[in-house]
Amino acid sequence: MSSADSKPFRIVLLGPPASGKGTQGRRLAEHLGLGYLSTGALLRENVENNTALGRAAAPLLAKGEYLPDELMCSILADWLAAQTGGWVLDGFPRSRPQAEFLDGWLKEHSLFLDAAVSLEVPFDELISRMRQRVECPQCRWTGNVSQLLESVQCPQCGALAQRRADDDEENFRRRYAEFENLTLPTIRYYAGEGILFNCEAIAPQDEVAARLASHFDAVPSL
Repeated sequence: MSSADSKPFRIVLLGPPASGKGTQGRRLAEHLGLGYLSTGALLRENVENNTALGRAAAPLLAKGEYLPDELMCSILADWLAAQTGGWVLDGFPRSRPQAEFLDGWLKEHSLFLDAAVSLEVPFDELISRMRQRVECPQCRWTGNVSQLLESVQCPQCGALAQRRADDDEENFRRRYAEFENLTLPTIRYYAGEGILFNCEAIAPQDEVAARLASHFDAVPSL
């Protein structure tokens, strides 16, 4: 199935920090011809630009905490209302109330969620990835230091990539604990709804991307 022929999937991408949600979310959205939103990248961009949202988010992100559900739901409602087709959400919902908000929003607009994808990566691998992770402040590419051009430049746009401000081990462990407390119940919720796809994501990026693409290519078009 080419992206031009694909159905307007609505997909949420879930997983612990450093599981590859940003990389795989962008690639899946591009493959299927869908809109894409990374709530984490959106928040970090607002922090860097010192917006009102960024000022509210900064102290929470610095402590490895999630933003309050009501704030995240408001941000998502604005973004969803501007979409005209399908999408991939990376980093939302992070909690059961956020999942219930999304269900309600979709129902109000006579839409439904096609799938929730859970990227599965062991904790030790996540820690290793976090130590090597970099992000481009210009195009929001995320990846490993080994992928940089001349050891410093983003391979997508050439800007200077850097470590994320929230990527230290103590902060990471707090974010992982938040994932266990809030997002794992959300993943179980989607499993109960019968729309969860568990994707083992310890393989190289291209293999994981191919696995995700193959899964959705196999879903019949409406």
